[in-house]
Amino acid sequence: MQQTATPRVEDIAEYMQALGRQARVASAELRRVDTGRKNAALEAIAARLNDARPALASANQDDLARGRENGLSDALLDRLALTPDRIDTMILGVRQVAALADPVGQIDGLSYRPSGIQVGQMRVPLGVIGIIYESRPNVTVEAASLCLKSGNACILRGGSEAASSNAMIAECIGHGLADAGLLATAVQIVATTDRAAVGELITMPRFVDVIVPRGGKSLIARIASEATVPVIKHLDGICHVYIDAAANLDKAVAIADNAKTQRYSPCNTMETLLVHVDIAGQVLPRVAAIYRNKSVEMRGCARTREWIGDAVAATVEDWSTEYLAPIVSIRVVDDFDQAVDHINTYGSQHTDAIVTENLTLARRFLGEVDSSSVMVNASTRFADGFEYGLGAEIGISTNKLHARGPVGLEGLTTRKYVVFGDGHVRN
Repeated sequence: MQQTATPRVEDIAEYMQALGRQARVASAELRRVDTGRKNAALEAIAARLNDARPALASANQDDLARGRENGLSDALLDRLALTPDRIDTMILGVRQVAALADPVGQIDGLSYRPSGIQVGQMRVPLGVIGIIYESRPNVTVEAASLCLKSGNACILRGGSEAASSNAMIAECIGHGLADAGLLATAVQIVATTDRAAVGELITMPRFVDVIVPRGGKSLIARIASEATVPVIKHLDGICHVYIDAAANLDKAVAIADNAKTQRYSPCNTMETLLVHVDIAGQVLPRVAAIYRNKSVEMRGCARTREWIGDAVAATVEDWSTEYLAPIVSIRVVDDFDQAVDHINTYGSQHTDAIVTENLTLARRFLGEVDSSSVMVNASTRFADGFEYGLGAEIGISTNKLHARGPVGLEGLTTRKYVVFGDGHVRN
């Protein structure tokens, strides 16, 4: 494990450079580690987490108590909490990553060229990945497990609100790496909460190959603006569900309920519900009854308020807002085209869904909505690395280059060309 003492402020630059150098060395070592040893380390980390359940719960309670004292919102406290179920999911995620096929070293597309050489592409690790995140201590485990399996060293900088939880998780990871005979510096936790550490991490292209920010819009915007290292990111999760005129009513109501109320704080929670005018009178009263029962504030357009009298008048700002709270904006649309136009105008290219039994419109929705995840007859809450079978995710990307959507193992690798010859020389 790396040192846990908090560095003096004047030593931040030197400290971060040291972490970078150690990560670069660990990255080179990981390129020589085979799949079996990586999986052994992951299983050891899972076992250590399982053994440390009481300590994890205690450390998390310290963070929650401190968060309440500091006035953290309910949404942030929810993200911070490590419930027994979330610890179960955390451990399962590590083991699921261990069970996944290792992408590193895979060679695709081999073909003979007229010259006689064979040309293909091999998947290789990105190298060193810096992850900056807030609130969610489970990100520490997800990031470490995905980076380890994909052969990347990582430098993790969690939020101060999760300091106790992250320290305990880091201890488990360190012991697990040691159990498998791997360098502890393959996973390093930044031991200072000084904001200057973030500034150093995102401007060290000599040592860091990619930055992945996970947190609030202001954090991600700052990193995207200041980083000299490539960034995999999304700023907002303004997700939509469009209920088409050809929707099955029961499916529509269930999805509108789940997408909004299953959890309010995640980035894949629906923020805006769009309903075709021809079906609004059948859908909106049923949906409104559910939202009222769950104390969800409804903000609607003028036509929505004809069916939902207690809805607050929605503003243009509502269409562009990620609430992360029990608030939903609702708009009645004239047709499919208006729904798609609304999504592409106000959405954040994160996750959007259509509810319809019309296959033609479903296919059009998949093609015309410009988002990283597009769904048919399913809740937006499924936009998640675990649900997609990635084991865990290091983040969700709305980038269009390199990785898009939930970023798992393949998103943490790149390709290089490989050439096979037999003494071939170019004429």
